Parts: sequence; structure tokens; C-alpha cells
Amino acid sequence: MIAPIPGPQPGVWTSVAMIAAIVLSSTTGEVLTAAAMKSIGDLDVIRAQSGMKGAIRAVVTCPFFFAGVGFLALSFFSLLFALNHLSLSLVAPASASLTLVTNAVAGKIFLKENVDRRRWAAAVLVCVGVYLLAH
Repeated sequence: MIAPIPGPQPGVWTSVAMIAAIVLSSTTGEVLTAAAMKSIGDLDVIRAQSGMKGAIRAVVTCPFFFAGVGFLALSFFSLLFALNHLSLSLVAPASASLTLVTNAVAGKIFLKENVDRRRWAAAVLVCVGVYLLAH
């Protein structure tokens, strides 16, 4: 069994900041990647017209795509940092569930997606679950 690393545990605000860094960078990366794919268009059509190289070229020449990948990498390293200082049983559920909520909000605002009442209700329940988990 792996023993926890001894030392002082981060304060509440430090923990919140670590989880917020994961959630915000992940959401930003996912929104930018989705925006890139929507701006590129249907990859099946591009592949039919230009072949696989044309489809790959369409993706790798889109600046939104690389910005999204950069933010997703930042999210990954933020997750590693948080796991180094916080409990997995807090970081994993909190970051995953709060990312679900922020993705719904960002999808509605930035991508003009239709987010129905059921998804908003699910987002509220996720927030309640994270609150119960943290207390």
C-alpha cells in the first residue's frame, strides 16, 4: 500500500483554486476544440473531397484546435498538481462534475447550443453533490 506523503494539507481556498484551475482550463480547452471542429465542418465531406491528408490538414491548420489542445494540456497538468496535494476522492469527482456544469454554461453562451431544462436540472444536482462531497 502506498502511504500518503506527510506534510501540511493545503487550506480550503488553495484547494478551491486547484480544482478551479482544472475546471476552467478543461472547459476552455473543450469549448475551443468544439469551436474548431464546428468551424472546420464535416470531416467526412473534407475527407471525401481531399482524402485523409486533407482532413488532417484542415484540423491542424485551425488555430482554435491548437489553443484547445493547449488548454487541455494545462488542465491535465493542473490535475496532476492537485492530485499531488489533495485527496483523489475530492479532486476527481469535484473536477469532473464541475466541468460538466461549466461545459453546459459555456456551450450555451459561447457555442449557442440548446441546453434544455433536464441538463440544467442535472447541473444543479451535480452542484449539490459536490457541496455534499466537500462537507
